[in-house]
Amino acid sequence: MQRFILALSLFVASISILIYNSSTLRDLLHSIPLVSHIVSLIPILTTTSTSTTLASSAPATHTHQEAVQPMLKNAVKTSMAQTLQHAKISKHASSTRGHSDHGWLNTYHSFSFSDWYNPKFNNFGSLRVLNEDRVKSNSGFPTHPHRDFEIFSYILSGELTHRDSMLKKGAEGGQSDRFYRMHRGDVQFTTGGTGIAHSEFNEHGSDTVHFLQIWALPWARGLTPRYHTRHFSEEDKRKGFVPILSPLKAGRDATAEQEKAAEPTLPDTIPIHADFVMGAGIIAPGSTFEWTVGAKATEATKRKVFVHLPMTKGGKAKIRIAGRDDVLEEGDGAFVEAVNAGDKLAVESVGEADAEVVVLDTA
Repeated sequence: MQRFILALSLFVASISILIYNSSTLRDLLHSIPLVSHIVSLIPILTTTSTSTTLASSAPATHTHQEAVQPMLKNAVKTSMAQTLQHAKISKHASSTRGHSDHGWLNTYHSFSFSDWYNPKFNNFGSLRVLNEDRVKSNSGFPTHPHRDFEIFSYILSGELTHRDSMLKKGAEGGQSDRFYRMHRGDVQFTTGGTGIAHSEFNEHGSDTVHFLQIWALPWARGLTPRYHTRHFSEEDKRKGFVPILSPLKAGRDATAEQEKAAEPTLPDTIPIHADFVMGAGIIAPGSTFEWTVGAKATEATKRKVFVHLPMTKGGKAKIRIAGRDDVLEEGDGAFVEAVNAGDKLAVESVGEADAEVVVLDTA
């Protein structure tokens, strides 16, 4: 009897995960009143049957319970993996990144950059650069030009000042897209286009700034240079993946007026000139967030996603992707290939500390 109840609980858990990960199946079932009611009870039945199994079979030593729990965990993990069994997921270990420590700048390169070149890591779709940088106080990148790249900085801690080359220090006026002191949660975005020059400097008196610098290839050359800056709240990122960037709604054929309006496909995001979406989330230990591939905002249906776990918790943050065996530690990334728009990509926090995860979704 105990084996029957255990088998039933595993079966119900697998079915519930299948339904949860398939929006089409979920919507279809909810359209049928009786079935909708049954579907709504699945989480309760799963919990009840599991707890019944454990309670009915656990002696004072809890030996049976300890044996059953790993079985349930492995069953759920297997079901998660099966939902994306068509995906190819390859780990990009932190140790395989390029690394340079210049004293004022300690930088890691996930893709070939500056004097570090690895033909295996040149680009991933339109994603071209992902640097994890720490810049000491009163130092930084002096005025430098950019052209024909979409460039964005995601602040993890500390303060980074963005200043357009046309603005003199001390005469910038208030905060604007051309001058902004960024802190944790802020994202600064630059369309290099026909050419633009700016500086990024840590003007804080003592604190080091830690941020991600990311470059993407635009869908056209010679675009009008432009800046955008936006804050994304910690609270929202603790609830689920928050979209950060989405394609310019007007698309490749945008008029000058539409370019100036800069309306993104997804509200409350920064527009990018690429078939590209960025998201970020802060996942508590034991929790799982789900990224919808393409975020219902992209053009191409065949997609790939790069997942990155920044080094923010002294090695205590770890994640697992789509229930696969590989565990990503801080500084690691993962190439997720052969996925389709609408697929659900599960990211589970399996470490001791919150995992701040960045997803870069490209054609």
